[in-house]
Amino acid sequence: MPAAGLRWWLLLGVVLAFGVAASPAQASRNTHYDFVIKEMKVTRLCHEKTILAVNGQFPGPTIYARKGDVIGVNVYNQGNKNITLHWHGVDQPRNPWSDGPEYITQCPIQPGANFTYRINFTEEEGTLWWHAHSDFDRATVHGAIVIHPKRGSVYPYPRPHREVPIILGEWWNADVEQVLLEAKRTGGDVNISDANTINGQPGDFAPCSKNDTFRMLVEHGKTYLLRVINAGLTNEMFFAVAGHRLTVVGTDGRYLKPFTVDHIMISSGQTMNVLLEANRTTNGSGDNNRYYMAVRPYFTNKGPPVDDKNTTAILEYTDVPAPPSAGPPDSPNLPDINDTAAATAYAVQLRSLVTKEHPIDVPMEVDEHMLVTISVNTLPCEPNKTCAGPKKGARLAASLNNVSFVPPTVDILDAYYDSISGVYEPDFPDRPPFFFNFTAPNPPKELELTKQGTKVKVVEYGTVMEVVFQDTAILGAESHPMHLHGFSFYVVGRGFGNFDKDKDPTTYNLVDPPYQNTVSVPTGGWAAMRFRAANPGVWFMHCHFDRHTVWGMDTVFIVKNGKTPNTQMMPRPPNMPKC
Repeated sequence: MPAAGLRWWLLLGVVLAFGVAASPAQASRNTHYDFVIKEMKVTRLCHEKTILAVNGQFPGPTIYARKGDVIGVNVYNQGNKNITLHWHGVDQPRNPWSDGPEYITQCPIQPGANFTYRINFTEEEGTLWWHAHSDFDRATVHGAIVIHPKRGSVYPYPRPHREVPIILGEWWNADVEQVLLEAKRTGGDVNISDANTINGQPGDFAPCSKNDTFRMLVEHGKTYLLRVINAGLTNEMFFAVAGHRLTVVGTDGRYLKPFTVDHIMISSGQTMNVLLEANRTTNGSGDNNRYYMAVRPYFTNKGPPVDDKNTTAILEYTDVPAPPSAGPPDSPNLPDINDTAAATAYAVQLRSLVTKEHPIDVPMEVDEHMLVTISVNTLPCEPNKTCAGPKKGARLAASLNNVSFVPPTVDILDAYYDSISGVYEPDFPDRPPFFFNFTAPNPPKELELTKQGTKVKVVEYGTVMEVVFQDTAILGAESHPMHLHGFSFYVVGRGFGNFDKDKDPTTYNLVDPPYQNTVSVPTGGWAAMRFRAANPGVWFMHCHFDRHTVWGMDTVFIVKNGKTPNTQMMPRPPNMPKC
């Protein structure tokens, strides 16, 4: 074994041993998980089909940890295709080797092979999630990550009676791999899903689904923590529970100042920690003891099709039986599918919990500014081929600063680590190549065309970055959930229209901005975030709508090593998958 590989395994052994020693009570969690990925048959919407799943579960198993733990996950690929896993929202300090996006930080795990990921939970506390980061596999390969406080520490709110993961997703009757391949072949949009789901189930109002609707059982007077995760590939979501208000206390593995709402809006990739008090009064005279929790997509672009179907689960009181005459559960009032005012009113309430136990460190001075335009675009159709893009002779694409990202065939991390030339270009632009009225409707048709490239942004260790994401109206303005691997960031500002570098920074919240890993950029607007580049490695940044990722709405940050050993990237682990 090479010396570097031996050092890595020794380091892993020491850290895992420390994790066991630091947490003697192992009954409720492990420091090692085995994930076996293979095909299984499931039935939804009256159709049986074969899906990829982990350990025969859909959604997959929950990982439990405490803040500061190191968890090993040995992934055995017993499926029929290449795959990788990503630990969404885990910063993975100095360890991009275990981050997971295919051809960014690793080559995929091939069928019949296995690979052990090391997940290092440092500052995260709350709810995160894991998912496949290859093709459209995360449609069925995903699960929750629950990170409890360190032993001896407590929640910054009363401990809930029980914690329940609520995973929002989508279901296709067709094979999602074939859905993706067909879109790539035609250059057209991805066929919409056949249902939205809660914990893998389409709910009472979908065909052949009522008997399997997810049920959450509660008792009067108890408080429950809902760990809500949007695992959907294509939609942001409104979520509510009939007859109950929700107190939001965390997002993306960080705590928030609590606020109470009738509904939440959660972007693809985001997580929300929500307290629900089982306080619905009953008087025994016919009141229902069941209430629908429901989801409706939030989608504003009038151009592409969307799966606009609601989905439901049931909250049921177990200590008060329903009378024989009880009707169907009450339904919540959810905002309309295009209610931007409701989505905005929710997002502005997200503010970090700033306490002695949970401090924040918002960078006040910025070293480098970036303005990154977000667009859905077109590329010319291949010669002698008919494409199904929005206009004749074109196929759909997407871009950041008019660069449509092309994944390489050698992963960027290995190319950077071994100084392999020709894999990527280190010149991702700090601003768009041309300025126009980004958010005005019906922009000139010539703006639709983009350019392709494997361009990355190289950053010196410790640089304070401010990135302003600017939506554009090219092929329709819409909200985009932008996700950065390797970092959480402070969302210091949001607004509509074109970002004004002179006026808009005066409106920033530098006191208690939310600390997130995924930000919902407003439709026809902008969002500003700041982070300190103190995590050396290769880190993916992309829209969390999977079709946009496939179309090229991505880039990569390469953060250089610092000057001391503990500010430098860990050596390559042994047995990394080969391309």
